[in-house]
Amino acid sequence: MTDTLVVQGLRKTIGKKEIIKGLSFTLREGEVFGFLGPNGAGKTTTIRMLVGLIKPTSGHISICGYDLRRQFSQAIRHIGCIVENPELYPYLSGWENLEHFARMVPNIPKERISEVVELVGLQNRIHDRVRTYSLGMRQRLGIAQALLGNPKVLILDEPTNGLDPAGIREMREFIRFLAEKEGLSVLVSSHLLSEIQLMCDRVAIMSKGEIIRIDTVENLLKEQARVYWKAAPLDQAKKILAEQTTVLGEKDDAIVTFYEAGQLSAWNEKLVQAGIRVSEIQPKLPTLEDLFIELTGGETID
Repeated sequence: MTDTLVVQGLRKTIGKKEIIKGLSFTLREGEVFGFLGPNGAGKTTTIRMLVGLIKPTSGHISICGYDLRRQFSQAIRHIGCIVENPELYPYLSGWENLEHFARMVPNIPKERISEVVELVGLQNRIHDRVRTYSLGMRQRLGIAQALLGNPKVLILDEPTNGLDPAGIREMREFIRFLAEKEGLSVLVSSHLLSEIQLMCDRVAIMSKGEIIRIDTVENLLKEQARVYWKAAPLDQAKKILAEQTTVLGEKDDAIVTFYEAGQLSAWNEKLVQAGIRVSEIQPKLPTLEDLFIELTGGETID
């Protein structure tokens, strides 16, 4: 799988304060990459550096093989973004907005405007004034604007912000479509942990200017999954389970172990064969929110 965005040792210092502390990560072709962190973690500052709005103090950013600092024009043409809310002209139609933005990018043919309109599903309303659009339609028009230059990397800062549940689901499905069917690398910064869990292939968890974990959502959650065993006699049950897996301790008269799919029945059989009375086996699979709070020491996303 091709790397489309490579970030190495990215730092940003303002005055004497280091805001971003040596970030390194990559985006791959056709994946949705989640960027998670509480307010003040440095997500927006990082995004602004990725799209050339502010300069890093040090570090390296490569977009489709082009160095953002030394080959800015070549690199930046491969990236599209919406930082915070899309800037649109409400008194113009959607089509007129796209025509206006297309004039700012060299060599955008009229056919490309039609292509992005179809891609975001605004064919029936594209000639209406933007002030009549719903918030979800405005977000789609903003994404259409970001796609005009046919980028390989799309960066979306809070794309579901303010949307109702139906709009959030629609946006999630649309972002997955862009990655899976159009082959874009999509970086999504969001505070909606449940949506990131459903939407993203990999996640970077950020706290106080640093990335503290990067992995697939599946792997991150698997590491935190637990099983609670209620069995008697407890000490003997603990000894047998310790021979099969890691015993993490006891809670509410239950033995706590790691969760390993496909192994629970075998472990239970070992207990029963040893004459242990097993009254309850309760797997607990965490949410991304549980994991986030644990990794960041109790920080929450506002």
